[in-house]
Amino acid sequence: MANASTHSPAVRKTSRLHRLPLNNYLSTNTLSLTRLLTALPKLNNKDSRTMALSDSPMVTAMVQSAALGGLANVLAQVISAYRTGSEVSIDWVPVFQFLLFNLISTPPNFLWQEFLESTFPAYPPPPHPKKSDAPPPPPKLSIRNTAIKLVLDQTVGAALNTLLFSTFTHSLRAALHPAPRITNLFKAISFWTGQGTLDLTRVDFDTVWAASCEEFWPILIAGWKLWPAVSLINFSAVKTVQGRNLVGSLAGVVWGIYMSLLSAQ
Repeated sequence: MANASTHSPAVRKTSRLHRLPLNNYLSTNTLSLTRLLTALPKLNNKDSRTMALSDSPMVTAMVQSAALGGLANVLAQVISAYRTGSEVSIDWVPVFQFLLFNLISTPPNFLWQEFLESTFPAYPPPPHPKKSDAPPPPPKLSIRNTAIKLVLDQTVGAALNTLLFSTFTHSLRAALHPAPRITNLFKAISFWTGQGTLDLTRVDFDTVWAASCEEFWPILIAGWKLWPAVSLINFSAVKTVQGRNLVGSLAGVVWGIYMSLLSAQ
Protein backbone atom coordinates (compact mmCIF):
# COMPACT_ATOMS: atom_id res chain seq x y z
CA MET A 1 0.00 0.00 0.00
CA ALA A 2 1.30 3.42 -0.92
CA ASN A 3 2.05 5.85 1.88
CA ALA A 4 -0.78 8.36 2.08
CA SER A 5 1.62 11.14 3.07
CA THR A 6 3.11 11.20 -0.40
CA HIS A 7 -0.18 12.53 -1.75
CA SER A 8 -0.75 15.16 0.98
CA PRO A 9 -1.09 18.85 -0.07
CA ALA A 10 2.05 19.80 1.86
CA VAL A 11 4.15 17.28 -0.05
CA ARG A 12 2.67 18.30 -3.40
CA LYS A 13 3.40 21.97 -2.56
CA THR A 14 6.97 21.10 -1.59
CA SER A 15 7.41 19.14 -4.77
CA ARG A 16 6.20 22.07 -6.87
CA LEU A 17 8.60 24.36 -4.96
CA HIS A 18 11.51 22.09 -5.81
CA ARG A 19 10.44 22.03 -9.46
CA LEU A 20 10.61 25.87 -9.63
CA PRO A 21 13.62 27.19 -11.51
CA LEU A 22 16.39 28.32 -9.17
CA ASN A 23 16.75 31.73 -10.79
CA ASN A 24 13.04 32.54 -10.20
CA TYR A 25 13.35 31.58 -6.56
CA LEU A 26 16.44 33.74 -6.10
CA SER A 27 14.98 36.71 -7.95
CA THR A 28 11.82 36.65 -5.81
CA ASN A 29 13.76 36.61 -2.54
CA THR A 30 16.28 39.15 -3.82
CA LEU A 31 13.43 41.53 -4.64
CA SER A 32 12.02 41.19 -1.11
CA LEU A 33 15.46 41.75 0.41
CA THR A 34 15.98 44.81 -1.81
CA ARG A 35 12.69 46.32 -0.65
CA LEU A 36 13.65 45.73 2.96
CA LEU A 37 17.06 47.33 2.52
CA THR A 38 15.45 50.28 0.72
CA ALA A 39 13.03 50.87 3.59
CA LEU A 40 15.70 50.78 6.30
CA PRO A 41 17.42 54.08 5.37
CA LYS A 42 14.05 55.85 5.43
CA LEU A 43 13.47 54.66 8.98
CA ASN A 44 17.00 55.62 9.93
CA ASN A 45 16.60 59.06 8.34
CA LYS A 46 13.40 59.62 10.30
CA ASP A 47 15.12 58.65 13.54
CA SER A 48 18.10 60.81 12.61
CA ARG A 49 15.89 63.83 12.01
CA THR A 50 14.18 63.31 15.36
CA MET A 51 17.52 63.00 17.15
CA ALA A 52 18.93 66.01 15.30
CA LEU A 53 15.93 68.10 16.34
CA SER A 54 16.25 67.07 19.97
CA ASP A 55 19.99 67.81 19.89
CA SER A 56 19.54 71.21 18.20
CA PRO A 57 21.19 74.03 20.19
CA MET A 58 18.25 76.31 19.38
CA VAL A 59 15.71 73.79 20.71
CA THR A 60 17.80 73.37 23.86
CA ALA A 61 17.93 77.15 24.30
CA MET A 62 14.15 77.40 23.82
CA VAL A 63 13.46 74.78 26.49
CA GLN A 64 15.90 76.38 28.94
CA SER A 65 14.54 79.87 28.36
CA ALA A 66 10.91 78.78 28.64
CA ALA A 67 11.53 76.91 31.90
CA LEU A 68 13.47 79.80 33.43
CA GLY A 69 10.85 82.30 32.25
CA GLY A 70 8.12 80.35 33.99
CA LEU A 71 10.28 80.09 37.10
CA ALA A 72 10.84 83.85 37.09
CA ASN A 73 7.11 84.51 37.09
CA VAL A 74 6.54 82.05 39.94
CA LEU A 75 9.25 83.77 41.98
CA ALA A 76 7.73 87.16 41.18
CA GLN A 77 4.36 86.02 42.53
CA VAL A 78 6.04 84.72 45.69
CA ILE A 79 7.81 88.07 46.17
CA SER A 80 4.57 89.96 45.56
CA ALA A 81 2.73 87.82 48.13
CA TYR A 82 5.54 88.39 50.64
CA ARG A 83 5.36 92.15 50.14
CA THR A 84 1.61 92.28 50.67
CA GLY A 85 1.62 89.73 53.48
CA SER A 86 -0.88 87.54 51.65
CA GLU A 87 -0.89 83.78 51.24
CA VAL A 88 1.22 82.41 48.38
CA SER A 89 -1.10 81.16 45.67
CA ILE A 90 0.40 80.79 42.20
CA ASP A 91 -1.73 82.02 39.31
CA TRP A 92 -0.66 79.76 36.44
CA VAL A 93 -2.10 81.94 33.67
CA PRO A 94 0.75 84.53 33.71
CA VAL A 95 3.26 81.71 34.23
CA PHE A 96 2.22 80.23 30.90
CA GLN A 97 2.26 83.70 29.34
CA PHE A 98 5.95 84.14 30.18
CA LEU A 99 6.72 80.57 29.18
CA LEU A 100 5.07 81.14 25.80
CA PHE A 101 6.83 84.47 25.29
CA ASN A 102 10.24 82.92 25.92
CA LEU A 103 9.48 80.13 23.46
CA ILE A 104 8.63 82.71 20.80
CA SER A 105 11.43 85.18 21.51
CA THR A 106 14.32 82.70 21.87
CA PRO A 107 14.76 81.73 18.17
CA PRO A 108 15.20 85.32 16.87
CA ASN A 109 17.53 86.11 19.77
CA PHE A 110 19.53 82.95 19.09
CA LEU A 111 19.89 83.91 15.42
CA TRP A 112 20.80 87.47 16.44
CA GLN A 113 23.63 86.21 18.63
CA GLU A 114 24.85 83.92 15.85
CA PHE A 115 24.85 86.88 13.45
CA LEU A 116 26.83 89.05 15.86
CA GLU A 117 29.41 86.35 16.50
CA SER A 118 29.84 85.40 12.83
CA THR A 119 30.13 89.04 11.75
CA PHE A 120 32.25 90.26 14.66
CA PRO A 121 34.01 87.19 16.12
CA ALA A 122 35.33 87.56 19.64
CA TYR A 123 38.45 85.56 18.79
CA PRO A 124 39.22 86.15 15.11
CA PRO A 125 41.86 83.87 13.58
CA PRO A 126 45.31 85.48 13.77
CA PRO A 127 47.23 86.22 10.57
CA HIS A 128 49.41 83.32 9.49
CA PRO A 129 53.11 83.88 10.20
CA LYS A 130 55.43 84.52 7.28
CA LYS A 131 57.36 81.33 7.98
CA SER A 132 55.14 78.47 6.92
CA ASP A 133 56.69 76.05 9.40
CA ALA A 134 56.02 78.31 12.41
CA PRO A 135 52.84 77.53 14.40
CA PRO A 136 50.14 80.22 14.27
CA PRO A 137 49.79 82.34 17.42
CA PRO A 138 46.77 81.63 19.65
CA PRO A 139 43.70 83.79 18.93
CA LYS A 140 43.23 86.82 21.15
CA LEU A 141 40.11 88.59 22.29
CA SER A 142 39.20 91.37 19.87
CA ILE A 143 38.38 94.46 21.90
CA ARG A 144 37.03 96.19 18.79
CA ASN A 145 34.61 93.39 17.88
CA THR A 146 33.50 92.99 21.49
CA ALA A 147 32.71 96.71 21.74
CA ILE A 148 30.78 96.66 18.46
CA LYS A 149 28.71 93.66 19.55
CA LEU A 150 28.03 95.24 22.93
CA VAL A 151 26.78 98.48 21.36
CA LEU A 152 24.62 96.70 18.76
CA ASP A 153 23.18 94.30 21.32
CA GLN A 154 22.26 97.07 23.76
CA THR A 155 20.73 99.35 21.13
CA VAL A 156 19.23 97.43 18.20
CA GLY A 157 18.80 94.15 20.06
CA ALA A 158 17.46 95.73 23.24
CA ALA A 159 15.01 97.95 21.35
CA LEU A 160 13.59 95.05 19.35
CA ASN A 161 13.30 92.85 22.43
CA THR A 162 11.52 95.59 24.36
CA LEU A 163 8.99 96.15 21.58
CA LEU A 164 8.52 92.40 21.16
CA PHE A 165 7.80 91.94 24.86
CA SER A 166 5.41 94.87 25.12
CA THR A 167 3.40 94.07 22.01
CA PHE A 168 3.20 90.39 22.96
CA THR A 169 2.12 91.11 26.54
CA HIS A 170 -0.55 93.66 25.66
CA SER A 171 -1.87 91.60 22.73
CA LEU A 172 -2.11 88.45 24.81
CA ARG A 173 -3.72 90.31 27.68
CA ALA A 174 -6.38 91.67 25.33
CA ALA A 175 -6.94 88.33 23.62
CA LEU A 176 -7.40 86.62 26.99
CA HIS A 177 -9.54 89.35 28.53
CA PRO A 178 -10.99 88.76 31.04
CA ALA A 179 -8.24 86.33 31.97
CA PRO A 180 -9.30 84.11 34.88
CA ARG A 181 -7.16 83.43 37.91
CA ILE A 182 -6.34 79.71 37.91
CA THR A 183 -4.33 78.33 40.83
CA ASN A 184 -4.61 74.69 39.77
CA LEU A 185 -1.87 73.63 37.36
CA PHE A 186 -3.94 71.01 35.54
CA LYS A 187 -6.89 73.37 35.14
CA ALA A 188 -4.49 75.96 33.75
CA ILE A 189 -3.19 73.45 31.18
CA SER A 190 -6.79 72.62 30.24
CA PHE A 191 -7.54 76.34 29.92
CA TRP A 192 -4.58 77.07 27.64
CA THR A 193 -5.20 74.06 25.42
CA GLY A 194 -8.96 74.62 25.24
CA GLN A 195 -10.73 75.94 22.18
CA GLY A 196 -11.46 79.66 22.14
CA THR A 197 -8.94 80.57 24.83
CA LEU A 198 -7.36 83.18 22.58
CA ASP A 199 -9.58 85.53 20.59
CA LEU A 200 -7.46 87.84 18.46
CA THR A 201 -10.52 89.78 17.36
CA ARG A 202 -10.47 91.39 20.81
CA VAL A 203 -7.03 92.89 20.14
CA ASP A 204 -6.93 96.54 19.10
CA PHE A 205 -3.45 96.80 17.62
CA ASP A 206 -3.47 100.61 17.67
CA THR A 207 -4.05 100.47 21.42
CA VAL A 208 -1.38 97.78 21.81
CA TRP A 209 1.16 99.83 19.88
CA ALA A 210 0.37 103.00 21.85
CA ALA A 211 0.83 101.16 25.15
CA SER A 212 4.08 99.58 23.91
CA CYS A 213 5.49 102.94 22.88
CA GLU A 214 4.50 104.48 26.21
CA GLU A 215 6.48 101.95 28.25
CA PHE A 216 9.34 101.58 25.75
CA TRP A 217 11.85 103.95 27.33
CA PRO A 218 11.20 102.99 30.98
CA ILE A 219 11.76 99.30 30.17
CA LEU A 220 14.79 100.01 27.97
CA ILE A 221 16.45 102.21 30.61
CA ALA A 222 15.73 99.63 33.31
CA GLY A 223 17.30 96.96 31.11
CA TRP A 224 20.49 99.00 30.74
CA LYS A 225 21.06 98.55 34.48
CA LEU A 226 21.49 94.79 33.99
CA TRP A 227 22.04 93.64 30.43
CA PRO A 228 25.21 95.57 29.46
CA ALA A 229 27.11 93.75 32.23
CA VAL A 230 25.64 90.40 31.14
CA SER A 231 26.51 91.07 27.50
CA LEU A 232 30.05 92.13 28.38
CA ILE A 233 30.62 88.88 30.30
CA ASN A 234 29.08 86.88 27.48
CA PHE A 235 31.05 88.49 24.66
CA SER A 236 34.38 88.45 26.46
CA ALA A 237 34.35 85.25 28.53
CA VAL A 238 31.84 82.85 26.93
CA LYS A 239 32.97 81.56 23.55
CA THR A 240 29.90 79.69 22.26
CA VAL A 241 26.47 81.01 21.33
CA GLN A 242 24.89 78.13 23.27
CA GLY A 243 26.79 79.13 26.41
CA ARG A 244 25.82 82.75 25.97
CA ASN A 245 22.16 81.83 25.69
CA LEU A 246 22.41 79.85 28.92
CA VAL A 247 24.06 82.76 30.75
CA GLY A 248 21.46 85.10 29.30
CA SER A 249 18.64 82.80 30.42
CA LEU A 250 20.01 82.66 33.97
CA ALA A 251 20.29 86.44 34.08
CA GLY A 252 16.84 86.51 32.54
CA VAL A 253 15.41 85.02 35.73
CA VAL A 254 16.25 88.28 37.52
CA TRP A 255 14.96 90.31 34.61
CA GLY A 256 11.87 88.12 34.33
CA ILE A 257 11.00 88.77 37.96
CA TYR A 258 11.16 92.51 37.30
CA MET A 259 9.08 92.23 34.13
CA SER A 260 6.54 89.98 35.86
CA LEU A 261 6.08 92.50 38.64
CA LEU A 262 5.80 95.26 36.04
CA SER A 263 3.24 93.46 33.87
CA ALA A 264 1.15 92.57 36.93
CA GLN A 265 0.56 96.24 37.67
